Amino acid sequence: MPHPSATILIADDEASIRWVLARALADLGYRTIEAADGSAALDCLLSGRCDVALVDIKMPGCDGLTLLEHARHRGLTTPVIIMTAQTTMRNAIEAMKQGAFDYVTKPFDIEAIGALVQRALEAQRQARNLQRLEHEMRRRFELGVEIVGHSAPMQEVYKRIGRVAQSDVTVLIQGESGTGKELIAKAIHYHSPRWAGPFVPLNCSAVPRDLLESELFGYEKGAFTGATERRIGKFEAAAGGTLLLDEVGDMPLDLQAKVLRVLQEREFTRVGGNEVIRADCRILAATNRDLSRLVKQGAFREDLYFRLNVVPIRVCPLRERREDIPELVGYFLQKINAELGIRVSGIAPEAMELLLDYAWPGNVRELENALVRAAVLAPGRLLLPGDFALPLPASPPTPLGRDAALEDLVRCKLLEWLEREQKIAEGRLYDAFLERVERPLLEVVLERTGGNQLKAAAILGINRNTLRKKITQLKIPLKRIAGDNR
Repeated sequence: MPHPSATILIADDEASIRWVLARALADLGYRTIEAADGSAALDCLLSGRCDVALVDIKMPGCDGLTLLEHARHRGLTTPVIIMTAQTTMRNAIEAMKQGAFDYVTKPFDIEAIGALVQRALEAQRQARNLQRLEHEMRRRFELGVEIVGHSAPMQEVYKRIGRVAQSDVTVLIQGESGTGKELIAKAIHYHSPRWAGPFVPLNCSAVPRDLLESELFGYEKGAFTGATERRIGKFEAAAGGTLLLDEVGDMPLDLQAKVLRVLQEREFTRVGGNEVIRADCRILAATNRDLSRLVKQGAFREDLYFRLNVVPIRVCPLRERREDIPELVGYFLQKINAELGIRVSGIAPEAMELLLDYAWPGNVRELENALVRAAVLAPGRLLLPGDFALPLPASPPTPLGRDAALEDLVRCKLLEWLEREQKIAEGRLYDAFLERVERPLLEVVLERTGGNQLKAAAILGINRNTLRKKITQLKIPLKRIAGDNR
């Protein structure tokens, strides 16, 4: 149906053409504006008074192609339909190169012109709807996952996000648990050309090792016991968007090789399948571990590290940007009031000093949780120091003496480790801890035996083949001594 409020510009130096088109378009319910030369037509376009323009290619003052070029350089999106009596290939190509909506030749069918104007108006309407949708999605993103902080370290993070967002380059986001690495990844995604596609995060430490491959690549029906139907993996789910490999440092070595191949070849197959699937997603990675150190220890592939670490972004801990704490407190209190229906009016200066002095080992996540707990339990609307159940100010742990029991040493280090590793999924703590102590245990025993695996296996109380398998899995370097029985 015609758009009754639409205004159509008719630009042609022939009065008879203008009259015929104006009469026909008026009969269809459109308003019209006429221009006898290119200069008047350009002025009308720039004024924003018309919704579609019918422009002759040959006019005094400014021809149709030049008019179109000027309009596009000014950023105008009004659909322009070029009209001409000269049906040359060059004119048609130039018109479309300059961004014309369409190109028609004289003499033309009046009904066809009406249908063409209607298509142009509909295309314009859809383009505006898309712009509104994009604006709304970006607004919702910014309101929902806003990154807060104006400190110098955060300004550097913002600059890095701006530099990498428009390309598909792989980014490695590093920082302690609770610093907001996933928010950084979302910011990169939603400010990239892939913003309308899905953002798919996968926490590699939260998925059991034997299920992580099928989570990433999907599987075919019958691929293993319990695979009763085909299931797509995260690489497929992220098609057209972004895949975040969170806690990538916890990915098993054998699976690292398969992920490396996807990064190199941009294709993969489902578990139990033969179909080659294109990996059409941007890869971001995040970790709270030192990957370069893991590479030296043989716990992370060096080639995968270089593939992921194309552009690094370091998110500093909250204790290194304490000047952001007041702003974060204000942001979280507004969020708490809106989401929980609480009416906290503010925080006392003494309480703010308490928050500024605390070390925040759990970083921004710990600060938010502390504010939620205080807001829910506080008897008044103003948060006071007593409303915060914070531990004593962080201080270095008392050094254990040389005579301390092994259990005490392990307990001390375990407490420190649990303070840092706050994203360990339920049911994963036992395996995660054993993974970290098994390697140094085997290394120490092998050093004590000079690399003799037979003696080491006897000391450890495990089968020699089991020890060899673990040495291979953990990539433990061996110091060979001539004459030893390996």
